Formats: sequence, structure tokens, C-alpha cells
Amino acid sequence: MYEKLKQRVYEANLDLQRQGLIILTWGNVSAIDRAEGIIAVKPSGVRYEDMRPEDIVIVNLKGQVVEGMMKPSSDTATHVELYRSFEGVGGVCHTHSMYATMWAQARRAIPCFGTTHADGFYGPIPVTDSMTEEEIAGPYEENTGKVIVRRFAGVDPTQIPAVLVANHGPFTWGPSPEKAVENAVVLEQVAKMAFGTVLVNPQQQGISQALLDRHYLRKHGRGAYYGQGGTQL
Repeated sequence: MYEKLKQRVYEANLDLQRQGLIILTWGNVSAIDRAEGIIAVKPSGVRYEDMRPEDIVIVNLKGQVVEGMMKPSSDTATHVELYRSFEGVGGVCHTHSMYATMWAQARRAIPCFGTTHADGFYGPIPVTDSMTEEEIAGPYEENTGKVIVRRFAGVDPTQIPAVLVANHGPFTWGPSPEKAVENAVVLEQVAKMAFGTVLVNPQQQGISQALLDRHYLRKHGRGAYYGQGGTQL
């Protein structure tokens, strides 16, 4: 019944490996069908080279398995919380990519130093609060989602479709699973560039608001003109 959705999620998960964002089984991608109220997600602990489209697990918005013989990703409850809280998100991605994870472990937001970052994210990549002992001891994965949502109070998750979970790693999202993976690729690149920028000049200031606006809005604003679909200046 959900073959097409499973195939898309399967391909999106394989793309994490193709893009060099994961090793072993350290990552997962999901997608939601909001009309059906179901989520397709990678099975837990299955190596990418062994995974098949039919292994993708279907869960409902409570995280309960609807279809599939395997256990869903251990991060499923985090994905569910993001889908429930962020309207318009169609895909969620989690990795432990090296540079983004270094910033997460340092509990530091990734500053927006330049236009490469501004093309994809409208400002610094935020980092969550550290989870409390109670949050860790309780429904951990669900609480991971909750600390992400709490960090985005007053922040538009469509303008900054990424977060660093303190001491853990990055999550990204988008209107589709493919876009969620693309955002993870871009996040890792800007994390690496920001790391190098701080090494070259520890006192470097962030990009100006004018340049941030210009680069982000030319791709994502109402009058976007980047690419072949918009009005050219």
C-alpha cells in the first residue's frame, strides 16, 4: 500500500551514504504522508548495504508500527514530534556528520559567516539546551524532539531547517525527504566552513543583515529569482 513512499525513503537513506554523511548505521531519514497520517522511516540498526525498500517501516503519528516486520529507527519518536509540531515539514533527516556534530558536542550554534550559509539558512544554526536528567531518563527520543521544538519558539523552522541537539548531533528537515537530505549536505558543508573560519580568525563577526537578506531571499523570498523559475534581474 505504501510502496512509493517506502521507495522514496529508501533512496533518501541511501543518499546519506552516497553523500558521505554517515558511517555504519549512524543516520536515518523519514517522510510523512499527512493525508494518510503515516510516516515511513528507516528500520533500526540495519546496515545500508543490507537494506531493501520493503524494510522501510510505516508508523502512525503515535509512533506505532502500522506496516513492517522490523523495528523502526530508535529516533522515530523525535521524527514524530517534529512532524507534529512543524507544519509543512514532509521529511526529516538525522545524521552524526563530523563537522555538524562537533559544533553540537561543543554546544555552539553555527554562526552565519558568509553567503554560502545564507543561501540555505536564514541565520545561525541553533543549538538546543542540554537535556535534563529527567528528560534523559524519561521518554528520551520524544524529549529530544521536544527540546528541538522548544528551541524554535519564535523561530520559523522553514527558514532555518536545521538544528544541533546539544551533545548529540544534527537534525534537518524540509518539504520532502529529498530536501531534508539536501539540507543535511549543506549543513555539513557550512559547519566545516565555519570551523575553518574560526581557526583562521577567532574574532570573525557574522555576515551583515543586508547580505544575509540578499542571499537568502533571492532563493527563498517572495521575489526569489535564483534558478530558472523566477523573475530575472
